[in-house]
Amino acid sequence: MLKSLTVGNLLDSLIPITRFNRGEANKIFDEVRETGCKVVVKNNAPTCVLLTPERYREMVDELEEARLYSLISERLKNDIGVTVSHEEMLRRCDIISEELDDIPMEYGVDFE
Repeated sequence: MLKSLTVGNLLDSLIPITRFNRGEANKIFDEVRETGCKVVVKNNAPTCVLLTPERYREMVDELEEARLYSLISERLKNDIGVTVSHEEMLRRCDIISEELDDIPMEYGVDFE
């Protein structure tokens, strides 16, 4: 959906704020749906970035995956070879496995 921004297509992604003032919002939103992203410029400076909801979700997911990868990498660097099973961790924390089933999952995350 979203083309990578390069020097060649960067100019095509810029939208002057005056287009909104001229009532072209619907046309601009159509362009965003087509390209995935537009950069609104005011006084020759980027003011905001318009994204489709799908692209925004993709970016948030990619960011979360990058954070998890970073966390995993850091933990692997410090790995001393000692692990604890899921069951053992539940026991240590005095958690009953069935209690976890009643906790609502945010953002559609399901670990099963």
